[in-house]
Amino acid sequence: MLTKFETKSNRVKGLSFHSKRPWILASLHSGVIQLWDYRMGTLIDRFDEHDGPVRGVHFHKTQPLFVSGGDDYKIKVWNYKMHRCLFTLLGHLDYIRTVQFHHESPWIVSASDDQTIRIWNWQSRTCVSVLTGHNHYVMCASFHPKEDLVVSASLDQTVRVWDISSLKKKTASPADDILRLGQMNTDLFGGIDAVVKYVLEGHDRGVNWAAFHPTLPLIVSGADDRQVKLWRMNETKAWEVDTLRGHTNNVSCVMFHAKQDIIVSNSEDKSIRVWDVTKRTGIQTFRREHDRFWILAAHPEVNLLAAGHDSGMIVFKLERERPAFSVSGDSVFYTKDRFLRFYEFSTQRESQVLPIRRPGSVSLNQSPKTLSYSPTENAVLLCSDTDGGTYELYVIPKDSFGRGDVQDAKRGIGGSAVFVARNRFAVLDKSSNQVLLKNLKNEVVKKSPLPLATDAIFYAGTGNLLCRAEDKVFVFDLQQRIVLGDLQTPFVKYVVWSNDMESVALLSKHAIIIANKKLVHQCTLHETIRVKSGGWDDNGVFIYTTLNHIKYCLPNGDSGIIKTLDVPIYITKVSGNTIFCLDRDGKNRSIVIDATEYLFKLSLLRKRYDNVMNMIRNSQLCGQAVIAYLQQKGFPEVALHFVKDERTRFNLALESGNIQIAVASATAIDEKDHWYRLGVEALRQGNAGIVEYAYQRTKNFERLSFLYLITGNMEKLSKMLKIAEVKNDVMGQFHNALYMGDVRERVKILESVGHLPLAYVTASIHGLHDVAERLAAELGDNVPSLPEGKVPTLMMPPSPVMCGGDWPLLRVMRGVFDNGLDNIGRGGADEEYEADEADWGEELDLVDEDGLQNGDVTATLEDEAAEVDDEEGGWELEDLELPPEAETPKISANARSAVFVAPTPGMPVSQIWIQKSSLAAEHAAAGNFDTAMRLLNRQLGIRNFGPLKPLFLDLHTGSYSYLRAFSSTPVISLAVERGWSESASPNVRCPPALVFNFSQLEEKLKASYKATTAGKFTEALRLFTSILHTIPVVVVESRREVDEVKELIIIVKEYVLGLQMELKRREMKDNPVRQQELAAYFTHCNLQTPHLRLALLNAMSVCYKAKNLATAANFARRLLETNPTVENQAKTARQVLAAAEKNMTDTTELNYDFRNPFVICGATYVPIYRGQKDVSCPYCSSRFVPSQEGQLCTVCDLAAIGADASGLLCSPSQVR
Repeated sequence: MLTKFETKSNRVKGLSFHSKRPWILASLHSGVIQLWDYRMGTLIDRFDEHDGPVRGVHFHKTQPLFVSGGDDYKIKVWNYKMHRCLFTLLGHLDYIRTVQFHHESPWIVSASDDQTIRIWNWQSRTCVSVLTGHNHYVMCASFHPKEDLVVSASLDQTVRVWDISSLKKKTASPADDILRLGQMNTDLFGGIDAVVKYVLEGHDRGVNWAAFHPTLPLIVSGADDRQVKLWRMNETKAWEVDTLRGHTNNVSCVMFHAKQDIIVSNSEDKSIRVWDVTKRTGIQTFRREHDRFWILAAHPEVNLLAAGHDSGMIVFKLERERPAFSVSGDSVFYTKDRFLRFYEFSTQRESQVLPIRRPGSVSLNQSPKTLSYSPTENAVLLCSDTDGGTYELYVIPKDSFGRGDVQDAKRGIGGSAVFVARNRFAVLDKSSNQVLLKNLKNEVVKKSPLPLATDAIFYAGTGNLLCRAEDKVFVFDLQQRIVLGDLQTPFVKYVVWSNDMESVALLSKHAIIIANKKLVHQCTLHETIRVKSGGWDDNGVFIYTTLNHIKYCLPNGDSGIIKTLDVPIYITKVSGNTIFCLDRDGKNRSIVIDATEYLFKLSLLRKRYDNVMNMIRNSQLCGQAVIAYLQQKGFPEVALHFVKDERTRFNLALESGNIQIAVASATAIDEKDHWYRLGVEALRQGNAGIVEYAYQRTKNFERLSFLYLITGNMEKLSKMLKIAEVKNDVMGQFHNALYMGDVRERVKILESVGHLPLAYVTASIHGLHDVAERLAAELGDNVPSLPEGKVPTLMMPPSPVMCGGDWPLLRVMRGVFDNGLDNIGRGGADEEYEADEADWGEELDLVDEDGLQNGDVTATLEDEAAEVDDEEGGWELEDLELPPEAETPKISANARSAVFVAPTPGMPVSQIWIQKSSLAAEHAAAGNFDTAMRLLNRQLGIRNFGPLKPLFLDLHTGSYSYLRAFSSTPVISLAVERGWSESASPNVRCPPALVFNFSQLEEKLKASYKATTAGKFTEALRLFTSILHTIPVVVVESRREVDEVKELIIIVKEYVLGLQMELKRREMKDNPVRQQELAAYFTHCNLQTPHLRLALLNAMSVCYKAKNLATAANFARRLLETNPTVENQAKTARQVLAAAEKNMTDTTELNYDFRNPFVICGATYVPIYRGQKDVSCPYCSSRFVPSQEGQLCTVCDLAAIGADASGLLCSPSQVR
């Protein structure tokens, strides 16, 4: 059984397949009807209007309808497009067991526990017939697929066949229906429209199901006597043919298979059984652990079955439908109907080669699964799943080709078998995990054990095998017995090699992995719908099929749909734009496809722009998808040539910087927003003319004035002043006067709007005394006072850096696209030449009211000069008397026709620094914090980058110097390099100068020691921690210094741990035991001798006060061993020793054994004695109890405890 789809839900009582769409309805015991897409595996809809279990459900063959019947005595007809119930048919008096639409007439048949069967007209929504005669619950009723018959099964132990031909003859008009309903009631259910044709008796218990054969006069039934019975009928009578025994509980449903001579039944014994109709024997049984089966359904068109059980349903197939095939050159060998067949692609001729497999063995899934062919020896290997995996070897005699002679095959056991050389084939022996190499006599020549547990082998070139392990595939060389390459993959079902054996496609259920012959991964594609087959075309594009599409996959992983399929196909060969394939019936088909789209994308990918050009000229390639693709891949200028829609053209033109097309589109659209965006882009390019034009179109006077100011166009500014005056825009007038530095005008404006004091001040300051006096007279006593002792300066706008004209843009040769695309539509054979002679300065001459012309003035001049020369015959460039500063780059004669790409900007220094270095500090200095963090994570296991953020920022700012050029230009950054000298070559870049160095850390260490001695523990801890945080971003030169840095980490780490414990001890006032322990552990940190003495003295005092004399004595002894230089320390120690010797006891027990060596856990501050497990910090090497693994190290506050790390990298000398 091949399960295609499974659901988990309440008990499923009814199932129905849609005839065309991949849908199945499941009606549940909970009263819900679910609509599933079994191909995608998704729930599309649910309908829950029934009250109680829904036992029957059925799709209409052509209308968007389905019918359901439930335990609420109601039959409901639904429209699934409208997601609602259209109407309810009432009439049954008990549970409804099954409902079914008639295949032609507008009828529904329903069976009910009220012992009747009813036929309804769903168009007139009335009951047209009631079939009475059963004397117990009617469990099912269904129409015959062709004749006017109904079969029903009942718990009265009978199966009845009813003749409804008289019902067919009656007119189905609503008036007649109503009339007939009256008759029916008088007959008290004695319907005369349907008569019992046969009553089939033979079951000993109630019958649960009965069904017609689709074509033959046969009936099958299943009952509570656990038997399946087969009946035959003719015109006059029906009789029992045979009984199929095997189920161990009530048989709940049974049916004939539409395509094969088999019966499928399921039962409450939790099994589905398959029976051979001709031999009347069981072929196969499928069992479930806990779920009883209730219902079966068969797809009307496709070879699919579904079964409903206690906890859901399954959609399944009994047999694989994929024919085994192998392509060799211009032909394909394949199996069909127990024959090996041969098909030639070029002549499209097919012939039968020889019969395979003895006819008559009807067990399921015995057909060959794979086929391997050796062209030189004309031998064929067929593998199937029979007996756990077997193969058959046929050698086809040359002369018997097509005669179909029977010949005995050489057989053998093996999971899979493939030819690996002319006369050698490999067989996988799964039990011993080795490959047996055999010759054509089926004798073992050699055995090769495989390095990994393998469950299938595929061909991978002469002498090589592609082996499939659990979660990977690998290529194995049988001669040298080595693995040539491996790749992690999902479970691979099929392997397709390209014609040159350089690339391979690995097909799994929902993914395609493309790799090269060494299994180096190139790309992976995921599909939601199952992948079925594939083939390589001549251009290296992989064409593949899913259940419902033919698709393509480019070498970079881009994919798309070529064609939609009605039925699945299996690609055998792709040749040009023809796909040769086999369908599920084993018929050869050829499908012609339009390859333009994927060839276009492939040409773009491979930079074959000449092909792209031809395709743009000659094909109908268009559509949003192609435009979006070109935009995404960075070819907006190409997309421009496909697009007719002005808005899209405008966006693409802006993206590709093509101002001319943008202007044309903006003119056509003529909307404010588009003009504004055009102005922004033109300003970015420095095309002042277009900016001006755009601002004029939108009447954006403020921006226009500002533009004239920065381009120094005083003439236009004065015009703007006049326009503002006409528009009575006072603010605009004032701004324009300010921009022009026209003081009289400003005074005039201020005066005209009544700001006399301001007008007076302006006139006085700027020395317009005559005006000032006149205004003073007007103001009288209100003359404003001017500030004393200030020197007034004239407010004049600065002169622009560059007056008028457009910015010089980088002039490049036309790209290949521009060359050709502008000629589209000019047609003719002269296209190439026209492209070569194309005039360079083609710009849009947009003339506005002021006679303003846009365009690159210099470009136009050059072109005019070139045209003049051209007329004189030849480009005599050396005769042009050019001023020395205007040196134009020399262009070789053939550069015009050649493709010239714009010069690329050089590589930024920061990028050079990153490429050369694996040191995190240098990456941070280059501003690439992301890679710096990744490096530190890899090298030191650092996870918390908070403390490092300020250091990163300092490194970045410190490695650059910044220069200001002009007030209006951006700041220029200059890289500051380590070890730079004037004699150094300008092209060779040194690493960045870093603000942190080792000598600074040594200074910091001294300061930390000082603070510790003084007892400023908080300050000392801060200093020590900052050293730990700085070390990851310090770079040293020599190996000796690297060792010193590593040593420094250990020293600092000990102090940080000790000081943390001491500070914690001071906080704990109310826990004397823990206080003593922490004081004791502090003495075991690796400290400088003066600090160790202080720690010992401290611990001794604490323990002595707490009456732990024995422990205090131990500290006193250790203190005296250090030969303290301070007499007071030695004296105290001797006194404690003397006191302790009188009473060597401890009043409280401490978790402290000084005789047993230990280290202290940095997080919990408990001793970890020798032999106990611990984990360490990958950076500062502090030790922790195992439960702390994965936490942040409490000592350095940077790294994750127990993380994998490669170690500190702080010098270029470590990398060399």
